[in-house]
Amino acid sequence: MATISTLGLKPDYQEAVRHWLAFWEQEVIDRPCCCVLAPRAGIEPVPPPAYMAGAREPLRPVAEQALAHASTIWWGGDAIPHYAPSFGPDMMSAWLGAELQFGPSEFRTNWAVPCVDDWDAFLPFRLDPENRWWRRMLDFCAILAEVFEGKMIVGHLDLHSNVDTLLAMRSGEMLCLDIMDRPEVVDRAMASVRPLYRPVYEGLYYAARMDRTGTCGWVPAYHPVRTNTIQCDFAALIGPEQFRRYARPALEEEAEYLGHCVYHYDGPDALVHFEEVCSIPRIDCIQWVPGAGGKPFIEWMDLLKAFQARGKSVWVPCSPDTIKVFHRELDPAKVFYVCHAPTQQAGEEVLKWLIEHT
Repeated sequence: MATISTLGLKPDYQEAVRHWLAFWEQEVIDRPCCCVLAPRAGIEPVPPPAYMAGAREPLRPVAEQALAHASTIWWGGDAIPHYAPSFGPDMMSAWLGAELQFGPSEFRTNWAVPCVDDWDAFLPFRLDPENRWWRRMLDFCAILAEVFEGKMIVGHLDLHSNVDTLLAMRSGEMLCLDIMDRPEVVDRAMASVRPLYRPVYEGLYYAARMDRTGTCGWVPAYHPVRTNTIQCDFAALIGPEQFRRYARPALEEEAEYLGHCVYHYDGPDALVHFEEVCSIPRIDCIQWVPGAGGKPFIEWMDLLKAFQARGKSVWVPCSPDTIKVFHRELDPAKVFYVCHAPTQQAGEEVLKWLIEHT
């Protein structure tokens, strides 16, 4: 349990914790759980660190910039001041031996170079404590925690664990062929990678002092012990039978270990797994992402209601105007809003409106 009593950038931290604890129990105190972010009144803006900052740059200046940026934001309602580090989307695979290849600097992206030619020769997976990307991230988390001490917290990482780790290390084409031609070797690979979720999570958790601050996942849901967002983006490429065989057991284990978590549900192609995802008991909340080129989030209201009808809460990104539409349609006990307001006053008015209309 978090031992901090307040945060310098969040004077009403304890009130936010009350709302988060109610959210995880699908209860309402006086309004739905709502994170409101706005420019802090009277403060000059400071840009946040670029995506993947720290992967190749000195670490402490990135931490200092993250704090400077966070200090220019009004963290209203249940928003917990945090910064989640990232060296790119395939960090788990890099920690297990894949190389990261970086694109042109202006695009700020990278990818794992597939490194598995033969599962029989490669397995089992090993987390080498001296792996350079693992050591660098642990060092980064420790520096962030030191710089943020008493002011904000380090957010947990987007891990891309379970089948997504295999995807990065083998390539999508080859993993799909493996599933068709040698499904039993994919079983072995999954049996090897799944147990690594816990030591990876805890290594980062303690390096970043989350045992003292509580945890904010990369989707910004907070719990005073631990939480995070789990996912399986590879689900869009496989059918229900393969999802049940490879992905679901891993997701169940991750959700059970975390106790409370959000599921990153990425795109319409993965909706074939709606029933399977919704039947995983420890997944509390769904972060629905419409996918590239999809219809706007607000046009997925029926799907959000369907998630709620299956007992899941939903993450809802919104504005001061659209939050009123969502609030009329959705169960306030099964939602958390992330509302970006143009001014601190507008953000305060959102919270007041929610209380008056709940």
